[in-house]
Amino acid sequence: MRTLITSLLLIGTQFLFAQNPITWQFQAVKTGELQYDIVLKASIQPGWHLYSQQQPEDAIAIPTSIQFNANPLLVREKGIREEGKLEKYKDKTLGVTSLQFSNQVNFIQSIKLKAKVKTAITGEIEYQVCDDEKCLPPKKLPFTIPLNG
Repeated sequence: MRTLITSLLLIGTQFLFAQNPITWQFQAVKTGELQYDIVLKASIQPGWHLYSQQQPEDAIAIPTSIQFNANPLLVREKGIREEGKLEKYKDKTLGVTSLQFSNQVNFIQSIKLKAKVKTAITGEIEYQVCDDEKCLPPKKLPFTIPLNG
């Protein structure tokens, strides 16, 4: 009996960690001479949500964090903007607030190349997804996006 319970717990844990209610697409959209918008697009399955980069002070949610690696051939302009329907959620049980997205959100970083060169922008996005009952452990996802100046 103990073996059966242990096996069921392991299967349940593997199922929880195998869930991937979000898919990512990464692309560079040319916006002008040597200028690009780097787009990190999150498609979120129904019933799940992804947290904004900015959270209220009372939030316990893990905000989405995007780190870009240094590249001497380009300059990042402005900050990372979010395009999607931002939802403010208030948990009645815990009394905390979070800022989150459902369905889809784009994280966009504008950049400018210093010269007409081929290079890439690399980095890592860390994020957490939750539904109304549970949160999955935070994930880190590296990315590489080619740029053809």
